[in-house]
Amino acid sequence: MWVLEMGKKEGGKEEVLGPDVAVVSGSKSDEKIVNDVLEQLEVFGVSYVAVVLSAHREPEKLEEFISNSSARVFIAIAGLSAALPGFIASRTVRPVIGVPVSAKLGGLDALLSICQMPKGVPVGGVGIDNGVNAALLAVKILALSDEKLRQKLEK
Repeated sequence: MWVLEMGKKEGGKEEVLGPDVAVVSGSKSDEKIVNDVLEQLEVFGVSYVAVVLSAHREPEKLEEFISNSSARVFIAIAGLSAALPGFIASRTVRPVIGVPVSAKLGGLDALLSICQMPKGVPVGGVGIDNGVNAALLAVKILALSDEKLRQKLEK
């Protein structure tokens, strides 16, 4: 597991607050999409933590991460069966945005997996490999309760 973290900056100094967004990737090979997400979050000054945790290979670690996270929104990046977003959504009431990865079948398998969650386990989905839109959707969700962020979005 690798962790990248950007804290909130208020008045020029770093505060020790939980991240606004937790970006979870199922594989290190998704790094390009993760970077797209993080670059967009940084444009808006949104704090984040980014980790690689697999729902299939490390379910206990992932469950521990979700339960200990204070993030307000999760972005889950996954290919193939794309179980990661649903796994996260089934363990939290916070919003989960799924980013399907074009690993096989052009990413259609992952897209359908993310969009076809059972009732009661909602996951918002964006286009295949579209980390930028996932970040922007997370920013819009956060802007509902953050006037400064809403103003940045309007610009």
